[in-house]
Amino acid sequence: MTTFVDRVELHVAAGNGGHGCASVHREKFKPLGGPDGGNGGRGGDVILIVDQSVTTLLDYHHSPHRKATNGKPGEGGNRSGKDGTDLVLPVPDGTVVMDGAGNVLADLVGHGTSYIAAQGGRGGLGNAALSSARRKAPGFALLGVPGDLQDIVLELKTVADVALVGYPSAGKSSLISVLSAAKPKIADYPFTTLVPNLGVVTAGETVYTIADVPGLIPGASQGKGLGLEFLRHVERCSVLVHILDTATLESERDPISDLDTIEEELKQYGGLDRRPRMVVLNKIDVPDGKDLAEMVRPDLESRGYRVFEVSAVAHTGLRELSFALAELIAASRAAKPQEEATRIVIRPKAVDDSGFTVVQEEDGLFRVRGEKPERWVRQTDFSNDEAVGYLADRLNRLGVEQSLMKAGARSGDGVAIGPEDNAVVFDWEPTVMAGAEMLGRRGEDHRFEAPRPAAQRRRDNQAERDDVTQEFNDFKPF
Repeated sequence: MTTFVDRVELHVAAGNGGHGCASVHREKFKPLGGPDGGNGGRGGDVILIVDQSVTTLLDYHHSPHRKATNGKPGEGGNRSGKDGTDLVLPVPDGTVVMDGAGNVLADLVGHGTSYIAAQGGRGGLGNAALSSARRKAPGFALLGVPGDLQDIVLELKTVADVALVGYPSAGKSSLISVLSAAKPKIADYPFTTLVPNLGVVTAGETVYTIADVPGLIPGASQGKGLGLEFLRHVERCSVLVHILDTATLESERDPISDLDTIEEELKQYGGLDRRPRMVVLNKIDVPDGKDLAEMVRPDLESRGYRVFEVSAVAHTGLRELSFALAELIAASRAAKPQEEATRIVIRPKAVDDSGFTVVQEEDGLFRVRGEKPERWVRQTDFSNDEAVGYLADRLNRLGVEQSLMKAGARSGDGVAIGPEDNAVVFDWEPTVMAGAEMLGRRGEDHRFEAPRPAAQRRRDNQAERDDVTQEFNDFKPF
Protein backbone atom coordinates (compact mmCIF):
# COMPACT_ATOMS: atom_id res chain seq x y z
CA MET A 1 0.00 0.00 0.00
CA THR A 2 1.32 3.45 -0.96
CA THR A 3 2.24 5.57 2.06
CA PHE A 4 4.45 8.23 0.45
CA VAL A 5 3.55 10.34 -2.59
CA ASP A 6 5.71 13.26 -3.68
CA ARG A 7 4.04 14.21 -6.98
CA VAL A 8 0.35 14.58 -7.74
CA GLU A 9 -1.89 16.30 -10.28
CA LEU A 10 -4.57 18.29 -8.52
CA HIS A 11 -7.78 19.63 -10.04
CA VAL A 12 -9.03 22.62 -8.03
CA ALA A 13 -12.18 24.66 -8.50
CA ALA A 14 -12.86 27.92 -6.68
CA GLY A 15 -16.39 28.84 -5.66
CA ASN A 16 -18.69 30.78 -7.98
CA GLY A 17 -19.85 34.23 -7.02
CA GLY A 18 -23.49 34.59 -6.02
CA HIS A 19 -25.92 36.44 -8.31
CA GLY A 20 -27.08 39.92 -7.42
CA CYS A 21 -30.76 40.48 -6.66
CA ALA A 22 -33.16 42.76 -8.57
CA SER A 23 -35.78 43.82 -6.05
CA VAL A 24 -37.99 46.85 -5.30
CA HIS A 25 -38.86 47.83 -1.76
CA ARG A 26 -42.55 47.34 -1.09
CA GLU A 27 -44.24 48.65 2.04
CA LYS A 28 -47.64 50.00 2.87
CA PHE A 29 -47.89 53.74 2.21
CA LYS A 30 -44.51 53.64 0.41
CA PRO A 31 -45.34 52.82 -3.20
CA LEU A 32 -42.02 54.20 -4.44
CA GLY A 33 -39.65 52.49 -2.03
CA GLY A 34 -36.89 52.20 -4.62
CA PRO A 35 -34.48 49.32 -5.46
CA ASP A 36 -33.27 47.22 -2.54
CA GLY A 37 -31.64 44.17 -4.16
CA GLY A 38 -28.53 42.97 -2.32
CA ASN A 39 -25.18 41.89 -3.76
CA GLY A 40 -24.16 38.27 -4.24
CA GLY A 41 -21.48 36.74 -2.02
CA ARG A 42 -17.90 36.09 -3.14
CA GLY A 43 -16.93 32.53 -4.05
CA GLY A 44 -14.39 30.75 -1.84
CA ASP A 45 -10.70 30.54 -2.80
CA VAL A 46 -8.62 27.38 -2.93
CA ILE A 47 -5.50 28.07 -0.84
CA LEU A 48 -2.39 25.92 -0.44
CA ILE A 49 -0.60 26.44 2.88
CA VAL A 50 2.53 24.82 4.31
CA ASP A 51 1.86 22.68 7.38
CA GLN A 52 4.80 21.15 9.24
CA SER A 53 2.65 18.20 10.35
CA VAL A 54 2.11 17.11 6.73
CA THR A 55 4.93 15.11 5.16
CA THR A 56 3.36 13.58 2.04
CA LEU A 57 0.90 14.38 -0.75
CA LEU A 58 -0.89 11.08 -0.25
CA ASP A 59 -4.30 12.64 0.52
CA TYR A 60 -4.35 14.43 -2.84
CA HIS A 61 -3.27 11.25 -4.63
CA HIS A 62 -6.48 9.57 -3.47
CA SER A 63 -8.71 12.66 -3.81
CA PRO A 64 -7.36 14.88 -6.61
CA HIS A 65 -10.57 16.90 -7.14
CA ARG A 66 -11.11 19.74 -4.65
CA LYS A 67 -13.71 22.52 -4.75
CA ALA A 68 -14.47 25.54 -2.58
CA THR A 69 -18.04 26.59 -1.78
CA ASN A 70 -20.07 29.06 -3.82
CA GLY A 71 -21.21 32.46 -2.67
CA LYS A 72 -24.89 32.86 -1.85
CA PRO A 73 -27.15 35.08 -4.01
CA GLY A 74 -28.27 38.47 -2.74
CA GLU A 75 -31.78 39.06 -1.43
CA GLY A 76 -34.27 41.89 -1.17
CA GLY A 77 -34.12 44.32 1.69
CA ASN A 78 -30.49 45.15 0.86
CA ARG A 79 -29.35 41.77 2.19
CA SER A 80 -26.08 40.64 0.65
CA GLY A 81 -25.40 36.96 0.09
CA LYS A 82 -22.96 35.08 2.31
CA ASP A 83 -19.40 34.66 1.01
CA GLY A 84 -18.24 31.17 0.13
CA THR A 85 -15.86 29.42 2.52
CA ASP A 86 -12.21 29.25 1.45
CA LEU A 87 -10.84 25.74 0.98
CA VAL A 88 -7.44 25.48 2.72
CA LEU A 89 -5.27 22.56 1.58
CA PRO A 90 -2.24 21.76 3.80
CA VAL A 91 0.91 20.73 1.93
CA PRO A 92 4.39 19.65 3.10
CA ASP A 93 7.23 22.11 3.47
CA GLY A 94 9.10 22.27 0.16
CA THR A 95 6.12 21.80 -2.17
CA VAL A 96 6.50 23.26 -5.65
CA VAL A 97 3.33 24.27 -7.51
CA MET A 98 3.42 24.02 -11.31
CA ASP A 99 0.98 24.29 -14.17
CA GLY A 100 0.40 21.54 -16.71
CA ALA A 101 3.26 22.80 -18.90
CA GLY A 102 5.77 22.56 -16.05
CA ASN A 103 6.00 26.30 -15.34
CA VAL A 104 6.62 27.01 -11.65
CA LEU A 105 3.79 29.01 -10.09
CA ALA A 106 4.94 28.95 -6.47
CA ASP A 107 7.67 27.45 -4.29
CA LEU A 108 6.24 26.92 -0.83
CA VAL A 109 9.01 26.83 1.78
CA GLY A 110 8.48 27.70 5.42
CA HIS A 111 5.63 27.01 7.81
CA GLY A 112 2.57 29.11 7.01
CA THR A 113 3.60 30.03 3.47
CA SER A 114 0.47 30.14 1.32
CA TYR A 115 -0.56 30.38 -2.32
CA ILE A 116 -4.00 30.95 -3.83
CA ALA A 117 -4.30 28.17 -6.40
CA ALA A 118 -7.78 29.20 -7.60
CA GLN A 119 -9.47 32.56 -7.11
CA GLY A 120 -13.11 32.67 -6.11
CA GLY A 121 -15.55 34.47 -8.39
CA ARG A 122 -16.89 37.93 -7.64
CA GLY A 123 -20.42 38.30 -6.44
CA GLY A 124 -22.82 40.13 -8.75
CA LEU A 125 -24.07 43.60 -7.80
CA GLY A 126 -27.72 43.96 -6.86
CA ASN A 127 -29.90 46.66 -8.39
CA ALA A 128 -29.52 48.78 -5.24
CA ALA A 129 -25.76 49.05 -5.91
CA LEU A 130 -26.39 49.73 -9.61
CA SER A 131 -28.76 52.64 -8.98
CA SER A 132 -27.50 56.16 -9.59
CA ALA A 133 -28.76 59.65 -10.38
CA ARG A 134 -29.26 58.57 -14.01
CA ARG A 135 -30.54 55.08 -13.25
CA LYS A 136 -32.79 55.35 -10.25
CA ALA A 137 -34.76 52.12 -10.64
CA PRO A 138 -32.64 49.45 -12.39
CA GLY A 139 -34.71 46.46 -13.37
CA PHE A 140 -31.73 44.12 -13.47
CA ALA A 141 -28.78 42.86 -11.43
CA LEU A 142 -25.40 41.44 -12.33
CA LEU A 143 -24.68 37.73 -12.31
CA GLY A 144 -21.93 36.20 -10.19
CA VAL A 145 -18.59 35.41 -11.83
CA PRO A 146 -17.61 31.72 -12.03
CA GLY A 147 -14.60 30.72 -9.93
CA ASP A 148 -11.27 29.68 -11.44
CA LEU A 149 -10.73 26.11 -12.59
CA GLN A 150 -7.09 25.04 -12.43
CA ASP A 151 -5.16 21.85 -13.12
CA ILE A 152 -1.93 22.07 -11.13
CA VAL A 153 0.93 19.74 -10.31
CA LEU A 154 2.29 19.51 -6.77
CA GLU A 155 5.84 18.25 -6.46
CA LEU A 156 7.54 17.72 -3.12
CA LYS A 157 11.22 18.55 -2.77
CA THR A 158 12.45 17.55 0.66
CA VAL A 159 13.79 20.38 2.78
CA ALA A 160 16.95 19.11 4.49
CA ASP A 161 20.47 20.31 5.20
CA VAL A 162 22.33 17.13 4.28
CA ALA A 163 21.57 14.52 1.63
CA LEU A 164 23.13 11.05 1.79
CA VAL A 165 23.65 9.74 -1.75
CA GLY A 166 25.12 6.51 -2.98
CA TYR A 167 24.46 3.09 -4.48
CA PRO A 168 21.72 0.84 -3.10
CA SER A 169 22.80 -1.05 0.04
CA ALA A 170 25.73 1.32 0.64
CA GLY A 171 24.55 1.82 4.24
CA LYS A 172 22.70 5.15 4.01
CA SER A 173 19.70 3.98 6.03
CA SER A 174 21.93 2.44 8.66
CA LEU A 175 23.94 5.65 8.95
CA ILE A 176 20.90 7.93 9.36
CA SER A 177 19.47 5.55 11.97
CA VAL A 178 22.55 5.93 14.20
CA LEU A 179 23.10 9.64 13.60
CA SER A 180 19.50 10.55 14.41
CA ALA A 181 16.32 9.11 15.89
CA ALA A 182 14.97 8.14 12.47
CA LYS A 183 13.99 4.48 12.04
CA PRO A 184 14.13 3.68 8.33
CA LYS A 185 13.73 0.18 6.95
CA ILE A 186 17.07 -1.65 6.84
CA ALA A 187 17.65 -4.93 5.00
CA ASP A 188 20.38 -6.73 3.06
CA TYR A 189 18.86 -6.33 -0.42
CA PRO A 190 18.95 -3.45 -2.94
CA PHE A 191 16.32 -0.69 -2.97
CA THR A 192 15.25 -1.30 0.61
CA THR A 193 14.57 2.44 0.87
CA LEU A 194 11.69 3.41 -1.37
CA VAL A 195 10.99 6.85 0.08
CA PRO A 196 13.24 9.62 1.43
CA ASN A 197 13.80 9.44 5.20
CA LEU A 198 14.47 12.49 7.35
CA GLY A 199 16.34 12.64 10.63
CA VAL A 200 17.32 15.47 12.99
CA VAL A 201 20.92 15.56 14.23
CA THR A 202 22.30 17.65 17.10
CA ALA A 203 26.02 18.36 17.13
CA GLY A 204 27.01 20.85 19.81
CA GLU A 205 24.93 24.00 19.28
CA THR A 206 24.07 23.13 15.68
CA VAL A 207 20.88 21.28 14.84
CA TYR A 208 20.41 20.09 11.27
CA THR A 209 18.32 17.67 9.24
CA ILE A 210 19.68 14.81 7.22
CA ALA A 211 17.91 13.01 4.36
CA ASP A 212 18.43 9.45 3.23
CA VAL A 213 17.79 9.48 -0.52
CA PRO A 214 16.90 6.14 -2.20
CA GLY A 215 19.84 4.47 -3.90
CA LEU A 216 21.15 5.77 -7.22
CA ILE A 217 22.42 3.64 -10.10
CA PRO A 218 23.90 4.44 -13.53
CA GLY A 219 21.26 6.15 -15.67
CA ALA A 220 19.32 7.51 -12.67
CA SER A 221 19.21 11.03 -14.17
CA GLN A 222 17.43 9.58 -17.23
CA GLY A 223 14.88 7.68 -15.16
CA LYS A 224 16.55 4.33 -14.54
CA GLY A 225 15.80 2.74 -11.19
CA LEU A 226 14.40 5.09 -8.55
CA GLY A 227 16.89 7.91 -9.05
CA LEU A 228 14.87 10.26 -11.22
CA GLU A 229 11.93 10.10 -8.84
CA PHE A 230 14.03 11.17 -5.85
CA LEU A 231 16.93 13.23 -7.20
CA ARG A 232 14.71 16.29 -6.84
CA HIS A 233 14.78 15.73 -3.06
CA VAL A 234 18.50 16.55 -3.19
CA GLU A 235 17.95 19.97 -4.79
CA ARG A 236 17.29 21.87 -1.55
CA CYS A 237 20.10 20.24 0.47
CA SER A 238 23.09 22.40 1.29
CA VAL A 239 25.60 19.54 1.64
CA LEU A 240 25.92 16.22 -0.20
CA VAL A 241 27.57 13.24 1.44
CA HIS A 242 28.74 10.34 -0.72
CA ILE A 243 28.27 7.04 1.11
CA LEU A 244 30.72 4.55 -0.45
CA ASP A 245 30.54 0.83 0.28
CA THR A 246 33.97 -0.60 1.08
CA ALA A 247 32.63 -4.14 1.52
CA THR A 248 30.62 -4.62 -1.66
CA LEU A 249 30.38 -8.16 -3.00
CA GLU A 250 30.15 -7.04 -6.63
CA SER A 251 33.50 -7.54 -8.30
CA GLU A 252 33.00 -4.82 -10.93
CA ARG A 253 32.43 -2.15 -8.29
CA ASP A 254 34.83 -0.23 -6.04
CA PRO A 255 34.54 3.06 -4.08
CA ILE A 256 36.27 5.16 -6.76
CA SER A 257 34.08 3.94 -9.64
CA ASP A 258 30.96 4.30 -7.46
CA LEU A 259 31.91 7.91 -6.71
CA ASP A 260 32.51 8.71 -10.38
CA THR A 261 29.19 7.19 -11.37
CA ILE A 262 27.16 9.12 -8.80
CA GLU A 263 29.01 12.35 -9.60
CA GLU A 264 28.12 11.93 -13.27
CA GLU A 265 24.45 11.38 -12.44
CA LEU A 266 24.39 14.50 -10.26
CA LYS A 267 25.97 16.49 -13.09
CA GLN A 268 23.52 15.16 -15.67
CA TYR A 269 20.55 16.03 -13.45
CA GLY A 270 21.77 19.61 -13.39
CA GLY A 271 23.18 21.90 -10.71
CA LEU A 272 23.89 19.27 -8.07
CA ASP A 273 27.56 18.79 -8.91
CA ARG A 274 28.40 22.23 -7.47
CA ARG A 275 27.19 21.61 -3.92
CA PRO A 276 29.66 21.22 -1.03
CA ARG A 277 30.30 17.55 -0.43
CA MET A 278 32.30 15.05 1.55
CA VAL A 279 32.96 11.31 1.31
CA VAL A 280 32.12 8.65 3.87
CA LEU A 281 33.77 5.23 3.54
CA ASN A 282 31.29 2.94 5.25
CA LYS A 283 31.50 -0.64 6.61
CA ILE A 284 35.09 -0.45 7.86
CA ASP A 285 34.08 -2.98 10.54
CA VAL A 286 34.56 -5.61 7.82
CA PRO A 287 38.28 -6.55 7.58
CA ASP A 288 38.46 -6.23 3.81
CA GLY A 289 36.48 -3.00 4.05
CA LYS A 290 39.02 -1.41 6.36
CA ASP A 291 41.89 -2.35 4.03
CA LEU A 292 40.07 -1.00 0.96
CA ALA A 293 39.24 2.26 2.76
CA GLU A 294 42.88 2.86 3.64
CA MET A 295 43.83 2.08 0.03
CA VAL A 296 41.45 4.54 -1.69
CA ARG A 297 41.56 7.34 0.89
CA PRO A 298 44.72 9.05 -0.51
CA ASP A 299 43.19 9.08 -4.00
CA LEU A 300 39.96 10.66 -2.72
CA GLU A 301 41.81 13.29 -0.68
CA SER A 302 43.93 14.18 -3.70
CA ARG A 303 40.66 15.08 -5.47
CA GLY A 304 39.87 17.59 -2.73
CA TYR A 305 37.31 15.55 -0.78
CA ARG A 306 37.20 15.45 2.97
CA VAL A 307 37.09 11.73 3.82
CA PHE A 308 35.70 9.96 6.90
CA GLU A 309 35.94 6.27 7.68
CA VAL A 310 32.92 5.05 9.63
CA SER A 311 30.99 1.96 10.60
CA ALA A 312 27.27 2.37 11.18
CA VAL A 313 27.13 -1.07 12.79
CA ALA A 314 30.07 -0.56 15.18
CA HIS A 315 29.32 3.18 15.69
CA THR A 316 32.88 4.04 14.66
CA GLY A 317 33.79 7.55 13.47
CA LEU A 318 30.25 8.92 13.83
CA ARG A 319 31.04 11.76 16.24
CA GLU A 320 33.73 13.21 14.00
CA LEU A 321 31.42 12.97 10.99
CA SER A 322 28.53 14.61 12.84
CA PHE A 323 30.55 17.61 13.98
CA ALA A 324 32.21 18.00 10.57
CA LEU A 325 28.77 18.17 8.95
CA ALA A 326 27.64 20.71 11.56
CA GLU A 327 30.65 22.90 10.79
CA LEU A 328 29.96 22.76 7.04
CA ILE A 329 26.25 23.50 7.49
CA ALA A 330 26.90 26.43 9.81
CA ALA A 331 29.21 27.98 7.21
CA SER A 332 26.60 27.38 4.50
CA ARG A 333 23.87 29.04 6.55
CA ALA A 334 26.07 32.03 7.32
CA ALA A 335 26.84 32.49 3.62
CA LYS A 336 23.18 32.67 2.65
CA PRO A 337 21.70 36.19 2.50
CA GLN A 338 19.06 37.02 5.06
CA GLU A 339 15.70 36.69 3.33
CA GLU A 340 12.99 39.26 3.90
CA ALA A 341 9.90 38.10 5.76
CA THR A 342 7.61 39.59 3.11
CA ARG A 343 8.48 40.17 -0.52
CA ILE A 344 6.19 42.36 -2.59
CA VAL A 345 6.49 42.28 -6.36
CA ILE A 346 5.00 45.30 -8.16
CA ARG A 347 4.18 44.92 -11.84
CA PRO A 348 2.70 48.24 -13.01
CA LYS A 349 0.68 48.29 -16.20
CA ALA A 350 1.94 50.11 -19.26
CA VAL A 351 0.67 53.68 -19.63
CA ASP A 352 -0.94 52.79 -22.97
CA ASP A 353 -2.60 49.60 -21.71
CA SER A 354 -6.32 49.86 -22.55
CA GLY A 355 -7.19 46.68 -20.67
CA PHE A 356 -8.32 44.76 -23.75
CA THR A 357 -7.24 43.78 -27.26
CA VAL A 358 -9.12 43.49 -30.55
CA VAL A 359 -7.78 40.98 -33.09
CA GLN A 360 -9.24 39.97 -36.44
CA GLU A 361 -8.96 36.22 -36.98
CA GLU A 362 -8.50 34.36 -40.25
CA ASP A 363 -12.24 33.74 -40.72
CA GLY A 364 -12.93 37.48 -40.42
CA LEU A 365 -14.25 37.30 -36.88
CA PHE A 366 -13.15 40.11 -34.55
CA ARG A 367 -12.26 38.79 -31.11
CA VAL A 368 -12.14 41.01 -28.02
CA ARG A 369 -9.99 39.74 -25.15
CA GLY A 370 -9.46 41.37 -21.81
CA GLU A 371 -10.18 40.86 -18.13
CA LYS A 372 -12.87 43.53 -17.88
CA PRO A 373 -14.94 42.87 -21.02
CA GLU A 374 -14.86 39.11 -20.47
CA ARG A 375 -15.96 39.49 -16.87
CA TRP A 376 -18.71 41.92 -17.82
CA VAL A 377 -20.07 39.47 -20.37
CA ARG A 378 -20.16 36.68 -17.77
CA GLN A 379 -22.06 38.99 -15.42
CA THR A 380 -24.76 39.91 -17.95
CA ASP A 381 -28.22 38.34 -18.01
CA PHE A 382 -28.90 38.29 -21.75
CA SER A 383 -32.58 37.58 -21.20
CA ASN A 384 -32.93 41.10 -19.79
CA ASP A 385 -32.83 43.89 -22.40
CA GLU A 386 -31.92 46.49 -19.81
CA ALA A 387 -28.96 44.40 -18.63
CA VAL A 388 -27.79 44.04 -22.25
CA GLY A 389 -28.04 47.80 -22.69
CA TYR A 390 -25.99 48.30 -19.52
CA LEU A 391 -23.31 45.99 -20.95
CA ALA A 392 -23.31 48.00 -24.19
CA ASP A 393 -22.79 51.21 -22.24
CA ARG A 394 -19.87 49.73 -20.30
CA LEU A 395 -18.15 48.40 -23.41
CA ASN A 396 -18.66 51.74 -25.16
CA ARG A 397 -17.13 53.67 -22.25
CA LEU A 398 -14.19 51.28 -22.18
CA GLY A 399 -13.48 52.08 -25.84
CA VAL A 400 -14.30 48.71 -27.39
CA GLU A 401 -16.48 50.20 -30.15
CA GLN A 402 -13.83 52.72 -31.12
CA SER A 403 -11.18 49.98 -31.22
CA LEU A 404 -13.40 47.84 -33.46
CA MET A 405 -13.70 50.74 -35.88
CA LYS A 406 -9.92 51.20 -35.92
CA ALA A 407 -9.46 47.48 -36.54
CA GLY A 408 -11.64 47.73 -39.66
CA ALA A 409 -14.88 46.23 -38.40
CA ARG A 410 -17.95 47.06 -40.49
CA SER A 411 -21.65 46.80 -39.90
CA GLY A 412 -22.73 43.15 -39.74
CA ASP A 413 -19.26 41.75 -38.94
CA GLY A 414 -19.07 39.06 -36.29
CA VAL A 415 -17.58 40.06 -32.93
CA ALA A 416 -16.70 37.58 -30.17
CA ILE A 417 -15.90 38.55 -26.60
CA GLY A 418 -13.97 35.91 -24.68
CA PRO A 419 -11.88 32.80 -25.43
CA GLU A 420 -12.77 30.41 -28.23
CA ASP A 421 -14.33 27.79 -25.98
CA ASN A 422 -16.51 30.25 -24.03
CA ALA A 423 -17.28 33.38 -26.01
CA VAL A 424 -20.35 35.52 -26.74
CA VAL A 425 -20.69 36.15 -30.48
CA PHE A 426 -22.90 38.83 -32.03
CA ASP A 427 -23.27 40.83 -35.23
CA TRP A 428 -21.82 44.27 -34.71
CA GLU A 429 -23.76 47.40 -35.58
CA PRO A 430 -21.72 50.59 -35.09
CA THR A 431 -23.52 53.39 -33.32
CA VAL A 432 -22.66 56.85 -32.11
CA MET A 433 -24.00 55.89 -28.69
CA ALA A 434 -24.61 52.51 -27.11
CA GLY A 435 -27.94 50.96 -28.04
CA ALA A 436 -29.58 51.54 -24.67
CA GLU A 437 -28.75 55.25 -24.72
CA MET A 438 -30.51 55.68 -28.08
CA LEU A 439 -33.75 54.61 -26.41
CA GLY A 440 -33.47 57.37 -23.84
CA ARG A 441 -32.19 57.50 -20.29
CA ARG A 442 -32.42 53.84 -19.41
CA GLY A 443 -33.76 52.77 -16.03
CA GLU A 444 -35.11 56.14 -15.01
CA ASP A 445 -38.43 56.81 -13.27
CA HIS A 446 -39.42 60.46 -13.13
CA ARG A 447 -41.46 59.79 -10.02
CA PHE A 448 -38.15 59.42 -8.17
CA GLU A 449 -36.91 62.86 -9.23
CA ALA A 450 -36.42 65.43 -6.49
CA PRO A 451 -39.28 67.98 -6.19
CA ARG A 452 -38.73 71.46 -7.64
CA PRO A 453 -38.26 74.38 -5.26
CA ALA A 454 -41.40 76.41 -4.48
CA ALA A 455 -40.13 79.52 -6.29
CA GLN A 456 -39.37 77.46 -9.37
CA ARG A 457 -42.86 75.93 -9.28
CA ARG A 458 -44.42 79.38 -9.04
CA ARG A 459 -42.42 80.63 -12.00
CA ASP A 460 -43.30 77.56 -14.05
CA ASN A 461 -47.00 77.88 -13.17
CA GLN A 462 -47.04 81.58 -14.07
CA ALA A 463 -45.35 80.82 -17.38
CA GLU A 464 -48.03 78.23 -18.15
CA ARG A 465 -50.82 80.77 -17.31
CA ASP A 466 -49.20 83.40 -19.51
CA ASP A 467 -49.05 80.92 -22.37
CA VAL A 468 -52.76 80.11 -21.97
CA THR A 469 -53.69 83.80 -21.85
CA GLN A 470 -51.68 84.52 -24.96
CA GLU A 471 -53.31 81.65 -26.83
CA PHE A 472 -56.79 82.97 -25.78
CA ASN A 473 -55.99 86.50 -26.95
CA ASP A 474 -54.66 85.21 -30.27
CA PHE A 475 -57.80 83.11 -30.81
CA LYS A 476 -60.06 84.53 -33.57
CA PRO A 477 -63.50 82.93 -33.94
CA PHE A 478 -64.86 82.28 -37.41
